[in-house]
Amino acid sequence: MGFESPSGRHFTTWSDRSPRAETSTSIDGDGKDDNRLEGGGRGDLVVASGSSDQDRGKTTDSKVLRRLAQNREAARKSRLRKKAYVQQLESSRVKLNQLEQELERVRQQGMYMGGPSGDRHPGVAVFDMDYARWVEESNLQISELRSALAAHVTDNDLRALVDKSISHYNELFRLKGIAVKADVFHIVSGMWKTPAERCFMWMGGFRPSELLKILIPQLEPLTEQQLIAVHKLQQSSQQAEDALSQGREALQQNLADALAASSLGSSNVANYMGQMATAMAKLGTLENFVRQADLLRQQTLQAMARILTTRQAARGLLAMGDYCARLRALSSLWLSRPRE
Repeated sequence: MGFESPSGRHFTTWSDRSPRAETSTSIDGDGKDDNRLEGGGRGDLVVASGSSDQDRGKTTDSKVLRRLAQNREAARKSRLRKKAYVQQLESSRVKLNQLEQELERVRQQGMYMGGPSGDRHPGVAVFDMDYARWVEESNLQISELRSALAAHVTDNDLRALVDKSISHYNELFRLKGIAVKADVFHIVSGMWKTPAERCFMWMGGFRPSELLKILIPQLEPLTEQQLIAVHKLQQSSQQAEDALSQGREALQQNLADALAASSLGSSNVANYMGQMATAMAKLGTLENFVRQADLLRQQTLQAMARILTTRQAARGLLAMGDYCARLRALSSLWLSRPRE
């Protein structure tokens, strides 16, 4: 419907000529309203909205899974830290026990020597350090012998290890000879050894005859000639030990008699100094007994090396080293035993 303008021209209303109006009222050839296009657009919006909700749900699930994985990893690391902490505590406890044992050993030695700063000769302290190194080297040589015997090395290679081990014992005898001059009582008392070793000591070391009793079963089978030679060596060692033991007993009795030659309550300075001089002279004999005992031990080792084959000698040295190591282990167990 039009209207005339003041100038008399005719205008058509916007609603009559609007493309939207034409479109909304037109019908296609199939008789379907074109408004289906608009309806189709709204369906697409609904599908897009649902897809967006699914994406948001997937994103939320991914965050939850990632957070759970992070929590599991944090818990795993926490368990590892706790395990490492417990292991560190256990290691610290073991080290503390070792330190306590070492302090106890030092305290006992200090008590024997008359206190922490006892009147120890400097040579004694040097010997103790040298002996500790000697034991470490001896353990290494025992390991070498064990490996060589297990690997069935040649006799020449095994002989080199046997000679090296015997030379190592000779070095110990040399060190003891120096220490005896510094303080014979330190060597005789065995304070440089562990408590279990001291129980079996004789004049600052092992009895050769007793050691042969320990070694012979480890060396079997022996030939008849070897058995005869070992039996003779054991007899001669026993006789020499008895002679040295009797001489030491006689020395102790003479020393006691010299100290008690006059009244113990006497205040006579001259008598006192005379007694001390006599006693000091007799103590020199004790040094000789210890040197002779070490010489007997050294000669017994050398004689066994001549009697036995190379492999038998290696087995004997290995058995002797293991025996001493067990005595040291026994001492460690004894010192670390529970105390009420």
